[in-house]
Amino acid sequence: MKTYKLITHTRGCNKSYDADLVLNPQDHPTAKVGDVVEIYAPDDENGTHLLLQITELNEQNKTGRNVISIESCIAVAFKMKPYTHVVMRIVNPADVALDSIEITFKDQYMGRSEMWRLKTYLTNTCVYVNKKIDYNDMQIRCQVYEMWSQGERVASGVITDDTKIVFRSSTSMVYLFLQMSSEMWDFDIHGDLYFEKAVNGFLTELFQKWKKLGCNHEVTIVLFSRTFYAAKNLDEFPAHMRDCLQQDYKGRYYEDFYRVAIQNERNDDWCTVLAQLRKLFTSYQATVLRYHERQNMRIPLATNSTATQGNFLEVLNISLNTFEKHYLDRTFDRTGQLSVVITPGVGVFSVDRELTNITKQRIIDNGVGSDLVCVGEQPLHAVPLLKFHNKDTTLTSADDYSLPHWINLSFYSTNKKIAYSNFIPRIKLPILSFDDDPDVEESERNFLSCNQSEYIHNSLFDYDAYDEQIFQPLPAQSTCSLQRVVRAKKTSVPSFETYAYRNNDWENLTPTKIPSLRRKMSDPDIHHGTSGMLATLSDATNLSESLASEKNARRTIVSIAPIVRPGRALINPFDPSHVTIKLTSNRRRWTHIFPKGPTGVLIQQHHYQAVPAKTVPAINYSRHLQHSNSTNNNTNNNNENNEFNSSAGDQFDQMSTHSMISLTRSFTSQNFAIGDDKSDFFKKRHNSLLNATPAANVPNLTATQAKSYLWGATGEQEWTPAITTGKHTTMKPIVESDHNNFGSSPLEATTEAVGKGKIIIGVDWKSLSIPACLPITTDYFPDKRSLHNDYVISAYTLLPDDVNQDYATSRAVYRKPLSTEEVCKEIVSQRLAQGFQLIVVEEKPTTASSSNACSASGPGVGSGATTTNNQSTSAVLPVKPPCESNKEFLLSIGRIFHKISFSGSVITVTGYRPRHPYPPINVDYRYRFHAPQHETYEISGVNFTTEKLENFSWNHMDLYICTRGDVDYPLMESLKYWRFRMYLLPRDSMVNKIVSFGCQRCDIFTEAVVDNTREQIEDFVRLIETVSKLKRQNGRKARHDTPTPRNTEKTHNLLNSPQQSIDVRPKLDASRISRILPSQDAATAAAATATAVAPRDDQDDGFPMDIKFSASATLAEMFEAMKHPVNGVGFFTQTQSLPSCTFISYDALIWLRSRVTNGRHPLELLEAMRKERMICHASGDWNQPVVPGFVFYYVVQQDKNAKDYAPPLNEYSAFVNEWLEIELQGCGFLWHDEPAPTKVPNFLRDTPAPQSWTEYCMNKRVCRKSHLEIDVNQKSDRMEWGHVKHHTVMQPGFAFELVVEWVTSSGPIVSDLISGWMRKANQCGFQLVSVPADPMAEPFTEKSDPLRGPIFIPLCVTFLPDGAALFDEFPENSRSDRMLFLQETILARFGFMPCVLEEKFTLNKDMPKEYQYVHCTGNMFALIRCASKNYQVESPSRQEANFTRCVYGHTNNTNVPKKVGFLWAWNHMIPNKKWKALTINNSADGELFQLRMLKDFREFCSNSDQRLAKFWTDSQELKRKCLKFEYNNNNNSDDAKIV
Repeated sequence: MKTYKLITHTRGCNKSYDADLVLNPQDHPTAKVGDVVEIYAPDDENGTHLLLQITELNEQNKTGRNVISIESCIAVAFKMKPYTHVVMRIVNPADVALDSIEITFKDQYMGRSEMWRLKTYLTNTCVYVNKKIDYNDMQIRCQVYEMWSQGERVASGVITDDTKIVFRSSTSMVYLFLQMSSEMWDFDIHGDLYFEKAVNGFLTELFQKWKKLGCNHEVTIVLFSRTFYAAKNLDEFPAHMRDCLQQDYKGRYYEDFYRVAIQNERNDDWCTVLAQLRKLFTSYQATVLRYHERQNMRIPLATNSTATQGNFLEVLNISLNTFEKHYLDRTFDRTGQLSVVITPGVGVFSVDRELTNITKQRIIDNGVGSDLVCVGEQPLHAVPLLKFHNKDTTLTSADDYSLPHWINLSFYSTNKKIAYSNFIPRIKLPILSFDDDPDVEESERNFLSCNQSEYIHNSLFDYDAYDEQIFQPLPAQSTCSLQRVVRAKKTSVPSFETYAYRNNDWENLTPTKIPSLRRKMSDPDIHHGTSGMLATLSDATNLSESLASEKNARRTIVSIAPIVRPGRALINPFDPSHVTIKLTSNRRRWTHIFPKGPTGVLIQQHHYQAVPAKTVPAINYSRHLQHSNSTNNNTNNNNENNEFNSSAGDQFDQMSTHSMISLTRSFTSQNFAIGDDKSDFFKKRHNSLLNATPAANVPNLTATQAKSYLWGATGEQEWTPAITTGKHTTMKPIVESDHNNFGSSPLEATTEAVGKGKIIIGVDWKSLSIPACLPITTDYFPDKRSLHNDYVISAYTLLPDDVNQDYATSRAVYRKPLSTEEVCKEIVSQRLAQGFQLIVVEEKPTTASSSNACSASGPGVGSGATTTNNQSTSAVLPVKPPCESNKEFLLSIGRIFHKISFSGSVITVTGYRPRHPYPPINVDYRYRFHAPQHETYEISGVNFTTEKLENFSWNHMDLYICTRGDVDYPLMESLKYWRFRMYLLPRDSMVNKIVSFGCQRCDIFTEAVVDNTREQIEDFVRLIETVSKLKRQNGRKARHDTPTPRNTEKTHNLLNSPQQSIDVRPKLDASRISRILPSQDAATAAAATATAVAPRDDQDDGFPMDIKFSASATLAEMFEAMKHPVNGVGFFTQTQSLPSCTFISYDALIWLRSRVTNGRHPLELLEAMRKERMICHASGDWNQPVVPGFVFYYVVQQDKNAKDYAPPLNEYSAFVNEWLEIELQGCGFLWHDEPAPTKVPNFLRDTPAPQSWTEYCMNKRVCRKSHLEIDVNQKSDRMEWGHVKHHTVMQPGFAFELVVEWVTSSGPIVSDLISGWMRKANQCGFQLVSVPADPMAEPFTEKSDPLRGPIFIPLCVTFLPDGAALFDEFPENSRSDRMLFLQETILARFGFMPCVLEEKFTLNKDMPKEYQYVHCTGNMFALIRCASKNYQVESPSRQEANFTRCVYGHTNNTNVPKKVGFLWAWNHMIPNKKWKALTINNSADGELFQLRMLKDFREFCSNSDQRLAKFWTDSQELKRKCLKFEYNNNNNSDDAKIV
């Protein structure tokens, strides 16, 4: 065999090669770009084989003869030494195709639509372990983590259309819930507390793995528990306890508690958090159990529940309420969601059936990973096991169980050894004492205390035969499948058997003799019968039902009424593998994240068979595969550790064609061993992959073989009592290399010898460290009969070309329309983004296009697209094949299926929705939670509801895409579009004073500063020009005459300000903040006022000075000067949809201000020009008056024949949809002399100023939406657009809101746009801060985060001497407003700025008004709730009391007066690093600025050190001095008259 000399190169270094593989074309005349080659050492054919792809063949970049060069990092990873000789040969890509590949990515947001595009991009490319992938079109960076081919892990291979790609995120949103049930205080078999095992063991190990992998998860840690109260009725509870009490099915009263320890944090080192958890543990139980204790008050005895009785499902739903709103507060530095419950129990939970159905549907539909980690001992029956609440207390009622396949289960155990034994127990024996245990039922107590002689087995009775009969599978004709309907005998069952046997009554026991209790439908996923009717199960299936006559058992009831099944077999949790269930799409939702094991079935690698199973005969082997294909929908699932250690006694073959590790011997985790013939098949793979039997030899499931095991995530691994969730004998890594650069180092595992085999009960570390995202493909589609019987079909066609033609004629602004193919891709993308999956159905061999069932057609069309044209290219690079005429995509979510067909210029969308949809379920849940920085357990409530996915308006969405986001099809809330909300805030140097210089007091933000309003407005205009992508014909002159470069950090002192004319006004003129500056020294205030009204020098307006108009100048003269190309007002360069000679009104006003004398008002002059038809609004609408601000106007009198003439659109609505137009308020003094406002604090004025700019702005709308082109850098291969929602008014001193909204854009591209805006804002002296959609997250509101809530800070109002009331001297009807203004003034002192919100529509007119504020750093929010009449009023209704009780004290009693105060909330959207950067210098414990602010604000509001009282007296003094100063001015000078 010919060999080549191997050299290495470093990519991109000097003039080095830029490809992974470089060779000499003369040596390889048959090679072409895209070919895959295999490289290995000639003397070690079974050693490491490397696959690489030829990406370039040119004479310029080539090696010498018989030399090949590979990238040095690859050579090191694959142990290929330079200057050695290697064999290289071209291979057939099909022979080295990968079955599945795992790709990791970090610190970025990748939506499902982008995953699909990335999959298409990677199809037909060659990859190797740790290969870095840069997809520049989408700006995506990721890395190859693990690959599987034909049952083995491999180190390189080719991605084909059939390869399943698993995306794993190293930066996810992770919720860790610790169940603080009573077992946490018990000791395990090694003598550790279960809490120690959970925290010192499991969490410590988990955090170490995160660190090793470089994970950067955003973590929330919550401790939760349920407290039972020994009470018979509600009257036994005092009033203050009744708010959150709930009653269970046994009539017991309980309350659920949640303690949030860590909220949305990212850490490099989590050790400090572990210490915090230990500290919380010491006081947790006492705090919770004694929470309601009061002096001289008797409360019922409180006890902590066991893990089984705990609030397990409620916890999962609480995390889902946050996860399902992922589109509202979209961040661009993380992807993926994971909910982990750590319990001291054994995986058995007593649950409500209805809540189980809700939880299951929500977890599956939302594609959220739910992991359960048990630190208790693993039981000998199948787990996780949900035992449904059984409300039938009769002796004969059987318990109903469920084995949830949607929970990924792990058991954690420490590696401690016991000196005297190798035995690892699988059970922890309970203490035999039932006297005090309230959870033990009476029947169980009786059974265990009865005369034991009654239970001596009578040899005449065959118990095994009886069990066989009870648990036998259903007859084939049964109309109903059994998913999750798991029944088992209760402890009380033997006494029933004995009773029946003694009375010789077996034959006579029929369902009629035993009272039957019908429960709700057992499972949303139960498959419909042949009649297509919904199968409602008789849930009180008694033991006797299965003994009824066979005729009865096989009977099928067909009628209009739901099918009622008379009997069904019970399922035994000790042997669930006897039952197979019908497949559903839910069961297959997560299938494609599991690799196939050596036997061809999907495996969960951390489930390990401790005792080798018997060899399965060939005939049996095929039976197992019949039951194969179905799997969990658990996101993060389950694949195992990557680092494998092998011992000498059980050595693995480590060589295989492309660095494979044969798992033949290790994978006893298959639960059935491989026969000799199969073993030989896998041994052959060592010689060469190319000669191996194709994977097709292993039978694959299709939709027809739709059976699955009941237990387990995959549905393909059989449960036996010997199975443990363990890290099986660990394997060595395939390729040893440094993974730390991208956080992909393999997960470690340790082994422990137990007898001959190696067993360790372990954890699915991969799932918990780099959780998998919901796969974009699945493989279940109902058969034709089921489609016909069980589904309602609807269809509509789209003709994008015709639609665009219609819109092109009517649209004012031309935009390039999407082609039919682009529309089709986008329609598929939108469904993927909303949680649909592409269905990859295996084609039958007879189909012409079977080999090309999922052929790619350029970017964006990947798996799931079936094409009628089967031309395929030989190249392996993603070369675009000829345009295909027909494509078909099948997608599914839940029981909803969509077929999208694209033929020519017609797109047909066919929808299949269930004929009998599940009824919507709503559970109202009350609980108490304690968030960080809160002082108590707050009352909260939330609703858990199932979403009716069939109601999504896909028709509207598809037309929105067709028309490219036209105003006729606006984005509606129900479309769940993505949004990123921001506030534009001025940078403030006062923060620096606190952070850098350690200023103790934080109420320093209103100290007298230089008025920088002019500078702020100029910067704002510059920023909006950038956002609008506008340029001026003549660049504006520098704002300042001095050549000093502009300092972007605003410094609020006179010396550093380069302005020529300094106007010492209060910082934010005419805004509320300026009207409420009480604590200034009166003399300073007086001086400021005097300066403000003095005649000012002409300020430099940024335009070349040329002329000053005389008092008699006419409009026409001014107009002509304005039009001057050099000295005029300054026009924008020609831009689509803007008329020529366009300017903004702010520029015109400033231009006129510096040239007009004699007090003529520039705004009036502009309005006069408009009326004279000299200028007009740039839309061409003559009815639009002149509004000061960033508002477009154009010169009407132009030469219409000029080359660069562009007419206006003449359609106002189309124009404002294109351009941001923003009115300026509160800065009229910039273009017209205005009297300075009084310095009297607003709350002490005779007539307080209006609340916000909404009171007096010309535009009554608070917000407006405009079209937004998102791909500004033209990087994406996708047509991307969105919308920007913005405030219609900008006023200095107020937060300015911008919201980017999109559906047809890629996360990284949107991120790129917003990052550009943020950089520009920084250059302009602003900061653009991301804020949540619901900043306050108040309890009982629809979209709030259940584990977040505002902190109530009461305001002391009794600080006046002699207990006098505030504002006694003013009329009573103005006092509530004055209290609001007082609170607002206090907030201003601490640096808060008002945010103007859109009014919420409410039917309740008595609801209090709300005013929201944001801190100038963007880190915190405050809210003032103002009663309509008086600030100390009673709540008008219980509903309002619920809504506001967290604000006004913790009471539901509507007679208690509300307290005056503030709601304070943190901005959790601030990036973690930025949040932690504000650490105060030289503070004792590295105190954060945010916490210092909260502490100081609380002290101020509580009148600590008489600060509040001093502020009040200072304000009164300031009022007195100001009034005196105004009085003197009025007497002495008319010019200085102050209003």
